[in-house]
Amino acid sequence: MADDLKGMSLDQLDDQLVKLKKEQFNLRFQRASGQLENTARIRLVRRDIARIKTAAVARRGGSVKKGA
Repeated sequence: MADDLKGMSLDQLDDQLVKLKKEQFNLRFQRASGQLENTARIRLVRRDIARIKTAAVARRGGSVKKGA
């Protein structure tokens, strides 16, 4: 995933972020209803979201605030 992020534009990063947020939402519903088979996927999606947010902030030239 990290190598894929290097070649993406900000618009592509934002689109990927929206896609992962939707997947995270669906995974939470599946877990709550007992239909989730691969529980590790939640962790992977959460980490991918963090990677994308970090890459987007770095591309925008901003600094990452601690505790925000």
